[in-house]
Amino acid sequence: MDWSTLVEQFIRHLALEKGLADNTQFAYRTDLLRYARYLTEHNVHSVEAITPFLLQQYVGEMYDLGLGSSSLARNFSALRGFHRFLIQEGLTQNDPTEILETPRLKRRLPEVLTVEEVEAILSQPDVEKPAGIRDRAMLELLYGCGLRVSELLTIKTDQLLREEELLLVRGKGSKERLIPVGEEAMYWVVLYLARVRPLLTRGPASRNILFLNQRGHPMSRMGLWKIVRKYVVQAGIRRQVHPHTFRHSFATHLLENGADLRAVQELLGHSDISTTQIYTHISRQQLWEVYKKYHPRSGIKKPEQ
Repeated sequence: MDWSTLVEQFIRHLALEKGLADNTQFAYRTDLLRYARYLTEHNVHSVEAITPFLLQQYVGEMYDLGLGSSSLARNFSALRGFHRFLIQEGLTQNDPTEILETPRLKRRLPEVLTVEEVEAILSQPDVEKPAGIRDRAMLELLYGCGLRVSELLTIKTDQLLREEELLLVRGKGSKERLIPVGEEAMYWVVLYLARVRPLLTRGPASRNILFLNQRGHPMSRMGLWKIVRKYVVQAGIRRQVHPHTFRHSFATHLLENGADLRAVQELLGHSDISTTQIYTHISRQQLWEVYKKYHPRSGIKKPEQ
């Protein structure tokens, strides 16, 4: 049995039937092709030959690779989905993944910038130069709309609704949402469209994508990461900041200023409000720190002996 072919069939199924995002498809393909190599190397040539014991051995190898709990959880999800697909296709009635116990994930609070740090970073691009105008427009939109990196990099020029001051965003699972665009972000994006993008456009290679690199191709994740890193260093910020940090900061700043949780959920494009609620934990944590620092009776007074 050609396991790699079955994996590709499963990935196509996810894309067509489930509308799974490109990044998730890539991760699942990587995980399952590793699994396919393992089966081939152990001379497993039929679905029925995959026993719970064999799967446990494979899981042991994944632990030996030093994968983190989130990577293990994704691998387990991919394995379950793959074996259910094989059952659905009538290739087996055997599901060895029933024995899998997903590792418990520790939910870490995301890193968040202060408003002053955001402003410091946004002020770094040299807007006397075309590249500086483009970089400023990207950063303003990233923070001003709370976009995922993939959303920013795939925006097309016709998704910016100037008169309505809205941005049509296509998020995970091809779900669409409308996000208001603030005056500052709109100013820089419109300026970029008028003065800079025409200089970068290279015909079909540009594919109507809003943000382009110097070769006229769509900006890459690595390109955006390097831009963010450059301006973070210039701003004198010494901690780790990545493009997604702007999204975390967007949500936190809204909630700190009294925004409704449901509204923030809508703006972020979260399907489950529990995902959005992590930002309320950040706000509460910061409030507690302010209280401890400034309230005269916040400390613990020990009784005299």
